[in-house]
Amino acid sequence: MSAEAVSQPYVRRPSTLGEVLRRHPQVAIGATLLLILVAIALLAPWIADADPRKLNPGARLRPPSAQHWFGTDQLGRDLFARVIYGAQISLFVGFSVALLSSVIGTAVGMLSASTRALDAVVMRIMDGVMSIPAILLAIALMAVAGGSVTNVIVAVTIVEVPRVARLIRGIVLSLREQPYVEAAIAAGTSHPRIMTRHLLPGIVAPLIVQATFVWATAMILEAALSFIGAGTPPTIPSWGSILADGRALWQVRPTLIFFPAIFLAVTLLAVNMLGDGLRDFLDPRQEQAV
Repeated sequence: MSAEAVSQPYVRRPSTLGEVLRRHPQVAIGATLLLILVAIALLAPWIADADPRKLNPGARLRPPSAQHWFGTDQLGRDLFARVIYGAQISLFVGFSVALLSSVIGTAVGMLSASTRALDAVVMRIMDGVMSIPAILLAIALMAVAGGSVTNVIVAVTIVEVPRVARLIRGIVLSLREQPYVEAAIAAGTSHPRIMTRHLLPGIVAPLIVQATFVWATAMILEAALSFIGAGTPPTIPSWGSILADGRALWQVRPTLIFFPAIFLAVTLLAVNMLGDGLRDFLDPRQEQAV
């Protein structure tokens, strides 16, 4: 028995769904909250019957009531409808960025780890991108491309790809030192087959965890860009733009920023709890060490 096996005792993984939820309640809580929010976003046309873009100057700054559950904003728009439809933008941007950055970052990370010469070039580019604060880089990209949901997704994806790429590169370099990979190389297995059959399965678990954190970061960046007017157009309701619209009158009508802030906070909490729970489940040794 090796020294590593002695120092790291075997940790049994949960075998049933009930055991998983019992030992990792964060997964259940985060997934439940996230599913509820996704359902709200998908059912927005039926949940909120009012048009989130319809102006009604005669009903400005109304308090919450049976007619307007969250009240109205300074232009008379129904705040409940705007918050509900805003969930579509935030969740769509977060999911799209997490998916795109995971795919592109995985390809870049594995390509970088394949050869030493290529690794030096690719990682210096990634370091250069990561040296710029994420929000500043996103603002610069949006200033060049213009405000739209698609441009927000592209800009935030460019910001997040280097972080995923560096994670994947580190994991691949570590896996290449494992005996089963060295045995495959000695047996004459082709490099693409080693990458896809022996290395790619080893990065799935940490990639899933990283994707959840990228999802949360993307929603924060989207909200920040929309808040300063560099994100989605004003005609498209998003939680960031709703907060920006209500910041001047929040002392008069606190609900203008309270409801979108609560929805954004709960969504971020759900995604982060899901990510933390998946990290503990997929890496039980780390949980035991803590």
